[in-house]
Order: sequence, then C-alpha cells, then structure tokens
Amino acid sequence: MAAKRKREALAAGKAKRARSAPSAGETVPEGGPRERSVPPQEYSIPPPVSQGKWKNKERVLIFSSRGINFRTRHLMQDLRTLMPHSKADTKMDRKDQLFVINEVCEMKNCNKCIFFEAKKKQDLYMWLSNTPQGPSAKFLVQNVHTLAELKMTGNCLRGSRPLLSFDPMFDQEPHYALLKELFIQIFSTPQYHPKSQPFVDHVFTFTITDERIWFRNYQIIEEDASLVEIGPRFVLNLIKIFQGSFGGPTLYENPHYQSPNMHRRLIRLSVAAKFREKQQVKEVQKIKKKGTKVLVEEDPTEVVFETPAEEKPVEIQLVKPESKPIVKDKKKLRKIQRKKQKKVFRTEG
Repeated sequence: MAAKRKREALAAGKAKRARSAPSAGETVPEGGPRERSVPPQEYSIPPPVSQGKWKNKERVLIFSSRGINFRTRHLMQDLRTLMPHSKADTKMDRKDQLFVINEVCEMKNCNKCIFFEAKKKQDLYMWLSNTPQGPSAKFLVQNVHTLAELKMTGNCLRGSRPLLSFDPMFDQEPHYALLKELFIQIFSTPQYHPKSQPFVDHVFTFTITDERIWFRNYQIIEEDASLVEIGPRFVLNLIKIFQGSFGGPTLYENPHYQSPNMHRRLIRLSVAAKFREKQQVKEVQKIKKKGTKVLVEEDPTEVVFETPAEEKPVEIQLVKPESKPIVKDKKKLRKIQRKKQKKVFRTEG
C-alpha cells in the first residue's frame, strides 16, 4: 500500500510540473505575470450565417380552391419547395367569398398570399395579394410545366435563396413596376430565414413577351457561371390589378386580355364558318348541274354516212320445236346427236 501511495504522489507531481512549464511561444518575465504571444492568423473563419437576426419576416400562404387538376397541384407543390418561407393550408370551398382568404392569412400569420383558383376544371387563375391592405393582381395561368414533367438536368439546393431577374420593361410601365415590387416581396426568400440556406445557386426570371409575363427558373453552374433550366415554368396573363386584397377598386385592366370562354367561342365560330362555306359551295355546284342546258342544233350533214340496216324477213314458225332430251351423260348425248345427223344425210341422199 505504501508503494502505491508513493507512485500516485510522483504522478501528481509530474502533472503539476507539466502544467506550470511554459509552452512554446510563451514568454515568462522575471518579475511579472506570464504573457502568451499568439502567432498572427492568416485566415479568419466568418461566423455562421444563422447567427444573423431575422428581420424581414415575410410569410407567403400558398393554397388553392377545390376542383384543381393534377398539374396545378404539382405546380403548387413545386412553389412550396422553392420558397422556404411559404406555408400551406387546406383547399378552400368554391362557395366561400375571396375576402375570406384575408382571415385565413391572419390565422396563419402570413402577410402575402398566392391563391390558385380553378374554374370549369380547365381554366386556372392565380391571385397574388398583399394581405390585408392590398394591392392584389389576378392572372390567367397558361402553359404550365412542372418539375417532374420537364425532367431538366439542373438541380439546386433546397431552401437556397434565389436571385430575381426582371425584364427592363418592368421599369417603363407603372403597372409593371407595381407587379415587380409584388414579385420581389413574394418570391424573394428573406435573409437569415431559419429554413433557408446561405447559398445563391438559382435565378427566377420574369420576362415580358406578347403582353404576358413568362416565369423561368435557372440553376447557376459554378464552373463557367452558365444557366441550366430547372423548372417549373408557366406564363401569366394579367387580367386586373385591384387596390385592395382580393377586391376593391380596379387600378389597371389589361386591354389585350381575352377570356378562355371567348377564345373557345371564337374557335367554334371559325370551325362553323368553314363548314358553312363548304356547304354553300356544294349547293352552288348542285344549282349549276340542275340549270338549263344549252341545246345544240342538229347538223344535217351527220346523217350522210349512216347506212340503213337491212330488213330481215319475218319468219313464222308453225311447228313446235323438238324438246331436247335431258341426258346427264355427255357421251350418250354425243351418240344421239350423231344418229340424228346420219338420218338427215340419208333422207337427203
């Protein structure tokens, strides 16, 4: 036991001496406290982005009405995936009025809303609104292609912050400038959002062509800074801009907008006009055929080379013709014919 205590005491003394010994790079003055000289660092690691304060607390509610098809449902899910600051909700009943959405956004603690409204199971409308004060804009969504449908080669990190690229036309017209500010507040991911990533690896582009707004999503490739499309893609045809949220006075109405019902009606009228034109052509041809034909006078010289047919004497048969015997065997029939011929020759001779 005594030997064990001695070994423990020696080990404790060595540990104390090791702690008290100055390390490399430390200078111990003669009469003052011990000072440590730290070598200068060449690279400094920045603090993580999550330590920043989340000030811009924009939350977007993305949901739809009942009656949407599978393509709209996939598009809505793609937007929720690309926007980490979005929230979801159950489908709204068709009988409810649109101003009820303001109350839903208030319950969900959202100040922006993207609402998909389906009509006739074939027309899709999109509402972008700043709740509850406004403004709000209503669009007709056309040419929808989702992420799963496009099968693009690009890929981006989930939750990363996008760059927003706008056409120069957005700064020339006042209604486009209003829509630009609405797009920026809705589609841009707030900085230091808890669900976002501190990377910028894709771009949302808004282009104005043919009086419509074309939405595209591209990935930024780090090697050569080129762009590869990811999806989804769709076209927004502006209908109206309202002062309030989902209603109110109309600030702008698109004069180039044509409703889908009118478009389908014009297509039906054009098809009916083509069919009616074909029927009229047929009737004109029938009338031409039934019209009086111009009779050409007979030419007297045509009868010059006609020769009258010889008149044959009319023969009256007084004797009943002999009935031919019905013989199934052809050889017997030939024998009978030969016998008749021989009788005829004999009478003549």
